Amino acid sequence: MSKEERIRKIDELTRKLKILREQKAKADAEAREFAEKRNRLNEEFKDLRAEIFELRKTRDSINLEVKELKQQRENLKEERLQKIGELKNLRQELEELNKEKPSKSLKTLEKEIERIEWKIQTTSLSIQEEKQLVEKVKQLEMQLSVHRKIAQLNQKKLELEAELKALEARAKLCHEKISEKAGKSQEAHEKMLKKIEEAKKLKAETDSIHQLFLQAKENAKPLQAEIMNILSEIKRLGEEILVEEEKVRKKREESLLENIERQAKEKLKRGEKLTWEEFKAIAEKGIAQD
Repeated sequence: MSKEERIRKIDELTRKLKILREQKAKADAEAREFAEKRNRLNEEFKDLRAEIFELRKTRDSINLEVKELKQQRENLKEERLQKIGELKNLRQELEELNKEKPSKSLKTLEKEIERIEWKIQTTSLSIQEEKQLVEKVKQLEMQLSVHRKIAQLNQKKLELEAELKALEARAKLCHEKISEKAGKSQEAHEKMLKKIEEAKKLKAETDSIHQLFLQAKENAKPLQAEIMNILSEIKRLGEEILVEEEKVRKKREESLLENIERQAKEKLKRGEKLTWEEFKAIAEKGIAQD
């Protein structure tokens, strides 16, 4: 292959190299674009995972509160049943006592006892009369104790009824809190499911973009290999041109030296003075011949 052919080949390879480099640059740019998009989607995915974690944490925290409230409601229910049982027994006891309730009122009985005791203290009575009055006071006090017991049980009944109302109010409030928190838990759960679905879609898109990135990198590999081959070929051709040029240069130098030597020999024959180049040429030739 001549020098001109090699130069034309180098020009041809250089043009091809330019095209390949443009294609490689395009493939690299495409790969970078996919990598940037993939990294951006990965960041979005991380943010979604953080949101999902917080929503799950919120939901679980609310569910724990709901569980505690349900236990409170169960405790209130048991306490209410206990109070209802106490109230039922109390009403039965009152019903029995009311059957024994004296016809005279509590105030009447108290006044009558006071009157008799005053009479015993202030009146001169025979032993028999005093004994009869003391016995009367005992009977009246027995009747009075029934009134007092009924009053005590009625007071206890009122207290139990008030406690029942308080328990019912607390149970109602507990139920309202459970409903409210259950709603919030459901809301957090639904948001979490929505975010999980978003994360799944985002992960699928990220994986798809990553595959495109890998494909772009693969597409660039044969281009890079061909670029390296062409550069190697250009280098080889360049080196061949240099070798050829060196041969031509040496050949020219040898031809020039031969001409100088011939001219020098002719001058010597004519007895003419030699130039430094002519003298050097003959001297080097003589050394070479020796």
